[in-house]
Amino acid sequence: MENRKRSLEPGLTPGDSCEPPDRTVSVLRRLQDSDYMHWGVEETCRYLRRERLGEWEDTFRAQKITGVGLRSLEDDDLEKIGIKCLGDRLSILSSLRMLWQIEAEPNKVFNDPIHGHVEIHPLLVKIIDTPQFQRLRSIKQLGGVYFVFPGASHNRFEHCIGVSYLAGRLAQALNERQPELFISRSDILCVQIAGLCHDLGHGPFSHMFDAMFIPKARPDITWRHETASVNMFDYLVEDNDLKPVMEQHGLTLPEDLDFIKEQIAGPLDTNAAQGLKWPYKGRPEEKSFLYEIVANKRNGIDVDKWDYFARDCYHLGIQNNFDYRRFLMFARVCDVDGQKHICTRDKEVGNLYDMFHTRNCLHRRAYQHKVGKIVEMMITEAFLKADKHIQIEGSGGKLFTLSTAIEDMEAYTKLTDYMFECILHSSSLELSEARQILRDIVCRRLYRCLGQTQADEPMTVTQEKLHSWEADLAKTIPQSGSHDVTLLPEDFVVEVINMDYGMKEKDPINNVRFYCKDDFTKAIRIRKNQVSKLLPEQFAEQLIRVYCKKTNDQPLEVAKKHFVQWCMEMNFSKPQDSDIIAPELTPLKPSWNNSQGNDEDGRSGIAVNSAGQNGPKKAKTQLFK
Repeated sequence: MENRKRSLEPGLTPGDSCEPPDRTVSVLRRLQDSDYMHWGVEETCRYLRRERLGEWEDTFRAQKITGVGLRSLEDDDLEKIGIKCLGDRLSILSSLRMLWQIEAEPNKVFNDPIHGHVEIHPLLVKIIDTPQFQRLRSIKQLGGVYFVFPGASHNRFEHCIGVSYLAGRLAQALNERQPELFISRSDILCVQIAGLCHDLGHGPFSHMFDAMFIPKARPDITWRHETASVNMFDYLVEDNDLKPVMEQHGLTLPEDLDFIKEQIAGPLDTNAAQGLKWPYKGRPEEKSFLYEIVANKRNGIDVDKWDYFARDCYHLGIQNNFDYRRFLMFARVCDVDGQKHICTRDKEVGNLYDMFHTRNCLHRRAYQHKVGKIVEMMITEAFLKADKHIQIEGSGGKLFTLSTAIEDMEAYTKLTDYMFECILHSSSLELSEARQILRDIVCRRLYRCLGQTQADEPMTVTQEKLHSWEADLAKTIPQSGSHDVTLLPEDFVVEVINMDYGMKEKDPINNVRFYCKDDFTKAIRIRKNQVSKLLPEQFAEQLIRVYCKKTNDQPLEVAKKHFVQWCMEMNFSKPQDSDIIAPELTPLKPSWNNSQGNDEDGRSGIAVNSAGQNGPKKAKTQLFK
């Protein structure tokens, strides 16, 4: 881990205290920088008005007192400029001491296993020390994956601190490299707060709650954890009376609050923003690049991914092939189609493809692990059975269920992974079914994955379509095998997984802009065929998995044959282990034999039978019968 020296304040660089030679640049910087040492006369007067000392702003204006002069003001000076009443002088001095206190308030140091010793701004510490943020200590970052990977015990709490740290690192790197961007201290602070609070809205077991439980419990609504994060942030600020503290640390309300929330969830008023060239209220279009730091909607390259790549790989025991430190070294802001965007060096294009490949590998090996998904399915089923029987007190004493708690942030604050233990250890008769499912998880009596297949073309799949497929699986009659077992639609679970590089079927690098060493200001595009012929031809695929709730050997064997027969009838791809599951079925579909490519002898999928004639290639297992 690298050691870092303590900085005086986030966002300050050694040259920040020097006035730029151009007077226009100097005025703009003072207007956009919340540091009182950069204030002009008008900014000083604005501060007096905010502190309810506006009656003296004409006096300060007449004396041309700037932010630099504020530091030297004493009681005698105030009396000399005409402030005769002792009480007024004491009020002014008390208010000014708040500035010195904020300046002198030290950062706190957190020891993080991924980023080492990181400094946290005092305002961020006040946010961390709230019940709404501390709640994230009890929400697993990877949900049910922890039941598969013993090391994946990390929580949303440390991830959010890591994202905040990286957001500050990137903003400060841009500020040091390009002072002409006029990135202010309040800009950096808002970006750090957005990184800190971007996951406040996650429910129990993270994505299981918003991607699996809520769609089934509340099919009539569209709900995203980003929306809940904005609502929880509003509640956090209000419940802990943080607005005065934010103003003391130089934030301007409500503009900076809007900016923070827009970084988390996008434009706040999407209807009003439609058709507008610049849909954001928190920052003007000339600072568009700031919206790409925490959650980059343009190409997906953001500090949220950087942290969870490094953190998840560390805890999963998987190698991380992407080093965000190189991106920090080469990040610059360039003009692209009238807007400013974060760009990187042209030689980094291969590393960015590696980043998205790492994301895909994490999904394949961990996030979409079949056993992890089975655990989340079972937890979801238990939560659905327990939903209406659990009462959570919210604002005004009103009671909410697991699925309705998202409507009230006071109730939602109480909703964490702990609900698993609440149900598991309950003695309520109403929770008996849910309790039994969770006991099966603890005892590893898990559903079984029958296999994985693919359609020729991606499909739009609804809950109704999934239920229809489950019914078809139950009705499917294998052309051979035991018919003594009766399977019902509820014995099957069909899941469709969309795997991509983060931009659905599109190449995300097409939305990245680069610069070359000969011209740092010109943004260029690099196409895939300019990089390598070994890169993916497609950037998305759809996987179809089928699970069975029956775990006994005989029903499971029959269910596997139902699955293979169903794949044949649906004209889906051949499951990997179908030759083992149902060797007597797979030869019945010629395309499954002829589409397997060359065998070990270099011949295609046409075998020569014992009579020397061409015929369907038999499964290898049949050779040993």
